[in-house]
Amino acid sequence: MGLDAEALAGVIGSRVRHERNARNWTLDRLAEVAGVSRRMVVNVEQGTVNPSIGTLLRLSDALGVGLPALVEPPHRARTKVTRAGGGAVLWRGNAGGRGVLVAGTESPDVLELWEWELAPGEEHASEAHAEGTRELLHVHDGTLVVTLAGEPLTLSAGDALSFVGDEVHSYANTGDVPTRFSLAVYEPGVGSAHRRDGVDG
Repeated sequence: MGLDAEALAGVIGSRVRHERNARNWTLDRLAEVAGVSRRMVVNVEQGTVNPSIGTLLRLSDALGVGLPALVEPPHRARTKVTRAGGGAVLWRGNAGGRGVLVAGTESPDVLELWEWELAPGEEHASEAHAEGTRELLHVHDGTLVVTLAGEPLTLSAGDALSFVGDEVHSYANTGDVPTRFSLAVYEPGVGSAHRRDGVDG
């Protein structure tokens, strides 16, 4: 079974604190580089908040580790099996939908594998990812409306889509049955923008 929300928040908080301390960064420094408030960094590190996927992406990019690393202990093995039900639930919808990170690679070129379920009427809006991000998705059940740059695309079971993820986009279930889809996200050069800007060390 996967971690419950409280346990997952604790794992994420410990990993963020570990990575921040490894860089000898203050809370203020991480907040500045990530573009989040100091209070948010404190709450994440203390495990008292379940941050949005967007906040986690900003923190992981600032630390140069990639989102999958935030839900894993440091010093990962060369292989890792995620058993059924063991992924990290990083998004929960109001009607029971879930976004589950089931597998991922380490930086600098990060690949994430997600399983999503959206209940009827649910929508997940995603911030623009780093430049060069690519997404691939495959709909297993139901109908999925993906909106890219204001243009909606309707996908049915069996349909697949590839797109650039460095602009605002969203996934919505406008049907009357649950929608399930797999999503792969490729983020090249995680943390490199901060290194180029001279804020790595």
